[in-house]
Amino acid sequence: MKRLKHKFLNMDLNTATYNEMYEGSMTVIDPEREWAPPVRESDPTYYKGEIGFKITATHKLAQDKPTVTVIIPADYILDYKRRCDTVVRSKRYLREMEESTSTYKEMYDGKVLCVVPSTSWNGHAPDPEIIYDTTYWHEDGVSSFKIEETNKLSKDKPTVTWQIPCEKIGISEISDTCADFCLRKFKKYIDELNRELYNRSRPDNENGKYYIHEPNGKVTRGNTAYFAMCPQKDYENGGGSMVYMLTDNVARPPKMCLCIRMQVQLPKKRLKKAMTMLCKDLPDAVDRFISEFDYCGLYKVIELAERQQKIRAYLKNSEYCAFIANGSVLPRRKGTDLPLENAIPFKSTAEDEIEICGIRGMGIKKGVTVITGGGYSGKSTLLDAISAGIYNHVLGDGRELCITDENAVTVSAEDGRSISHLNISPFIKWLPNGNTSDFSTHHASGSTSQAANIMEAIDTGSTLLLIDEDRSATNFMIRDKMMKELISKEPITPFTDRARELYKSLGVSTILVIGGSGEYLSVADRVYLMEDYVISDVSEKARNICTKNGINAENPPICVWNQKRKLLSKGFSSYPEGGTSERLEVSDMGFMFIGDEAVDVRGINDIASKAQLDALGFMIRYLMVSNNEPHLDLKKRVDELYDLIEREGLDTVYSSFFTTARRFLQLPRKSELYSVISRMRNLHFEI
Repeated sequence: MKRLKHKFLNMDLNTATYNEMYEGSMTVIDPEREWAPPVRESDPTYYKGEIGFKITATHKLAQDKPTVTVIIPADYILDYKRRCDTVVRSKRYLREMEESTSTYKEMYDGKVLCVVPSTSWNGHAPDPEIIYDTTYWHEDGVSSFKIEETNKLSKDKPTVTWQIPCEKIGISEISDTCADFCLRKFKKYIDELNRELYNRSRPDNENGKYYIHEPNGKVTRGNTAYFAMCPQKDYENGGGSMVYMLTDNVARPPKMCLCIRMQVQLPKKRLKKAMTMLCKDLPDAVDRFISEFDYCGLYKVIELAERQQKIRAYLKNSEYCAFIANGSVLPRRKGTDLPLENAIPFKSTAEDEIEICGIRGMGIKKGVTVITGGGYSGKSTLLDAISAGIYNHVLGDGRELCITDENAVTVSAEDGRSISHLNISPFIKWLPNGNTSDFSTHHASGSTSQAANIMEAIDTGSTLLLIDEDRSATNFMIRDKMMKELISKEPITPFTDRARELYKSLGVSTILVIGGSGEYLSVADRVYLMEDYVISDVSEKARNICTKNGINAENPPICVWNQKRKLLSKGFSSYPEGGTSERLEVSDMGFMFIGDEAVDVRGINDIASKAQLDALGFMIRYLMVSNNEPHLDLKKRVDELYDLIEREGLDTVYSSFFTTARRFLQLPRKSELYSVISRMRNLHFEI
């Protein structure tokens, strides 16, 4: 069409005849006959690519009303149909379904007839082959989405995973932080789609809805947004369910892609609307996500993640176990995980202020640290922030620069928990008719449960214990001088007597929140006072009070901290006894049902989300079904499982067999995995 445009540019502005356009004169040069002079020819057919536009005069009195004939080569039409793939295949399957379908079988099968052109086989192509491919390609031929059946009872709620090449978005940073950022940004577009679908008079299964993971303030690895190598498209669409394999000898290796997983509730008996949701609205949302991608925001979160990582690296090789940046907002809004508006920003004590990577804040040293204060002073809020610091947080959370030893465990009393063959003798010297070096019970008391929680945390590698007096068993935490004098026969060695030994012998630090007892002042390396959310160092004052009142730390006999039990495979199964079908269900009420087990997980304080709890269920089930040994080397198997997840992703443990299990998973720490297993009532150990 450039030639036609050139004609117009050379016409008189007042022309009424358009003679130059109708003549179509042009100078033709034959590149194979360079010696020959140019030839003048007339051709009123103008081209845009392979499409021709022939312009002729309608009649002599209508020079300004030409007749235009569009010329499209037949092979171009066929080739275009093959190339233009605006999720053509998924749309075709949906069109061919019955309006009242509830199974969407054709969509899940992805059945196609694959044809290899004869040109690639010297004119003798193999017969077309039926293949099954549930990856559907967007119009750009680069992005795609994979449709999977969530489970047999949710045929109308498929799992959809978008796969967007990183180069298309311009992402070069491959990390959990980047994936988490993309998920949060993509959620905005899903929320917009849901607002358009919402109708309060109809349920979701009639209305249609998109489901995507709702992240909290913590940054964790999950199966909802991640990076993975994904194949490139290697075929062209033909008519019907036919595809033509590409034979251009161009290498198409897998590409690194951003994968975002969601679920789509398709509307009941409204196939056209379902087709619009999957084949138009969702792809359009992806296009807008790509075109409006927030590169400045991504740069900021990557910069924050680098700082967080540097602080963590610093803590590992320093005398500190936690860091809280000045200006952090620690209080939360009531009933939420959001920062409290108009809260008093945190400010370090002068004695403990340090600088890491250009950030000033309070460094909490390893050893025994006590945080005290009156009611509603902010001491528990401070401990909660330290506990939350085991994970990185997003910009705007207020605690994004509160960083804690990643091996920290929050410990509390847990009446009624199950304990199997555990050594709790460092804290419980004896029990009537019981051996505390090999202790078992289905209903632990407050003191025995807290002793068990500490011993298990130490056994699984914790180097920092976080304890709040309000959630502890009083008789386990302290026994003052007068009570020791009054009660001579006491089986409990209180934690106050072991806190120093834990650090000196095992290198396990403790941070305690204490409001009602001064016993810990004598064993603390540092004592901090919270008043109206302002912290001050009162260590020297605390030592003077202890001296004045004759309070001295006691040193009980050295004890054995290690565990000698070996887990047997018997009872460690996802199959109920005598049953032929597995059982796995995670309840919102804080229970996990697996095999014959009903595990109460409410006392595991560091589980970050429901998605993490769901992941714990699938991970334990994976350990169960993949075990073929009579003895289970649990630590080895857990390490192998985390290595597998690192290589292949968290979705490797998911199974669609379980109809009540949720689809979105987040990776927990090993300590939480061990904690769930240790609460099972049917475990068998060999001592």
